[in-house]
Amino acid sequence: MATKQRVCIIGSGNWGSAIAKIIGANAKQLDNFDDRVTMYVYEEIINGRKLTEIINEEHENVKYLPGHKIPENVIAVPDVVEAASDADILVFVVPHQFIKRICSTLLGKIKPTACGLSLIKGFDKKEGGGIELISHIIAKELSIPMAVLMGANLASEVADEMFCETTIGCKDNAMGAILRDMIQTPFFRVVVVDDVDSVECCGALKNIVACGAGFVDGIGLGDNTKAAVIRLGLMEMIKFVDVFYPGGKLSTFFESCGVADLITTCYGGRNRKVSEAFVKTGKSIAELEQEMLNGQKLQGPFTAEEVNYMLKAKNMEARFPLFTAIHRICIGDLRPVDLIDCIRNHPEHMFDGDENLPPKCHL
Repeated sequence: MATKQRVCIIGSGNWGSAIAKIIGANAKQLDNFDDRVTMYVYEEIINGRKLTEIINEEHENVKYLPGHKIPENVIAVPDVVEAASDADILVFVVPHQFIKRICSTLLGKIKPTACGLSLIKGFDKKEGGGIELISHIIAKELSIPMAVLMGANLASEVADEMFCETTIGCKDNAMGAILRDMIQTPFFRVVVVDDVDSVECCGALKNIVACGAGFVDGIGLGDNTKAAVIRLGLMEMIKFVDVFYPGGKLSTFFESCGVADLITTCYGGRNRKVSEAFVKTGKSIAELEQEMLNGQKLQGPFTAEEVNYMLKAKNMEARFPLFTAIHRICIGDLRPVDLIDCIRNHPEHMFDGDENLPPKCHL
């Protein structure tokens, strides 16, 4: 890697803009990073002006992170190739539905020595069945080493510099140290672990559980019921990683990327918020996403669909009854209130090693 690391942030939603505040400030202060940080911004017209123009002149993303100043050394660029071509570190923070298109655009147009850090929480479907981790897709498409960052990191609170923790999953110690320096601040504590797949799975799967928490809120049940959803959701997260990405460490689930992110999202995230409105209004997920999220994408229902795609292909829906029920509620096959029967009858024996026992949760 070069002595002065050049950084490009690919994405400029609320999380991308919040992380740009941190990376921009650190790049300006630290000797081993180039001052100039590029940020790929999907061009939009806001009140007759280009969003990139507003960011570069006013140093604020007025659409996705209003009220927060982005460092002046962060330069908004509407062309992803122009933004990324000279970068040593590519920070990916776009909705996961767009990652393949971005990778195909960047192929052959970035430094061969570059590395990547994915902040993207989700999976993608494989043709013929199964799902694929986003970091694996980027690594395969661009032939670069990848790390991931996941944690209890609500963008608005990170932007407000409220203390929080995060987890970087990286197998290369030297690369992990550089990424930690790029991200860490007194209010944003970073722990680096080498269990990359588990870290990334946590970041995706917790959004499914958050939808379940939102359904509970919409039905009008209390924190005790939500706690049951969180606990059973964590059990299914651990089981999912054990089955599909074996070799992970149980300790990873007790890092910020695991139980902390799960709790935060089930109480404060947009997946919970929209899922509550889904129950109360009777509107579709798509309608509510358009009405409530100011152009942001909702990850939970998409991830639930992708996970169910894999479970169904492998005849494993009964082994993950909470994930399956949440998916079926999102698509209208079950009523939100049916989630309570699933919670009540969740097969606790799913962790006793006897996979042949019939499930109690009838889906």
